Amino acid sequence: VQLQASGGGLVQPGGSLRLSCAASVRIFSFWPMGWYRQYPGQQRELVAKIFGTGRIEYADSVKGRFTISRDLAKNTQYLQMNNLKPEDTAIYYCLLQTASEDLWGQGTLVTVSS
Repeated sequence: VQLQASGGGLVQPGGSLRLSCAASVRIFSFWPMGWYRQYPGQQRELVAKIFGTGRIEYADSVKGRFTISRDLAKNTQYLQMNNLKPEDTAIYYCLLQTASEDLWGQGTLVTVSS
């Protein structure tokens, strides 16, 4: 099983990006999935997550700006990022938690700069 993340890039402060993460297999609604980010020299931190119950959690720093969603028919999860700030600059990773393992995408770089 592989996860292919895409959608990162360079954007000006206040701009928007949408990250996508496509799975190579069918995904199920009861599998938790989410997005994490990592700053240089630091551990990955949670950005947004959809739990198996459907509950959604966001990091306080992105609440009201980022939206996580998924399309089960396309086996894909998304992260819509609006009103981006320089402090959002990081490598973003998608996560899919199946019944047997935690799967990570390869990471996609988001750079917010003028």
